Amino acid sequence: MTNAPSAKSPSASTIPADDPGRLLTVADPDGSDVPHVSVAGGTYTILVSGAQTAGRYCLVDMLVPAGGGPPPHRHDFEEMFTLLEGELEFTFRGKSHTVSAGATVNVPANAPHAFKNVSGKTARMLCMCTPAGQDEFFLAVGFPVESRTSPPPKPTPEEMAEKGKLIAALLPKYCTEMVKM
Repeated sequence: MTNAPSAKSPSASTIPADDPGRLLTVADPDGSDVPHVSVAGGTYTILVSGAQTAGRYCLVDMLVPAGGGPPPHRHDFEEMFTLLEGELEFTFRGKSHTVSAGATVNVPANAPHAFKNVSGKTARMLCMCTPAGQDEFFLAVGFPVESRTSPPPKPTPEEMAEKGKLIAALLPKYCTEMVKM
């Protein structure tokens, strides 16, 4: 008698055929071929878009200035952050957690959360959203910037009011809502 597992391993036929229409993605965060946008005072670089992953996920390189970060919100997709530099305070369901470089934070779908840079210097992190869509939202509501390290623009009050209206109009499309915590 053997101690082999009783469950059968999947056969190769259960794996779909390769889709030659999907291409390898190699993204340089400082490259000229990736979009950079200013969102919530930071600079977000779309490294891998939902269009490149058949909607499975997107990956965003985020530079968050001291004191920066989004207001409390929630959405119907998973969001994972890996902090590369700095320190952030994540507020999850009303409870704060300070996270330092090297840590990874997973925010479950639908949970209220926010983050704020408390390190006193620019923080850098990678953000993966699954499924994709947040990349499209950032591109729609952000202010385009030339590079990952370009300073964020200083929009006029009128431009900020217009962006605020656009954000409010697009939140339902991207299954996101602002919340109080």
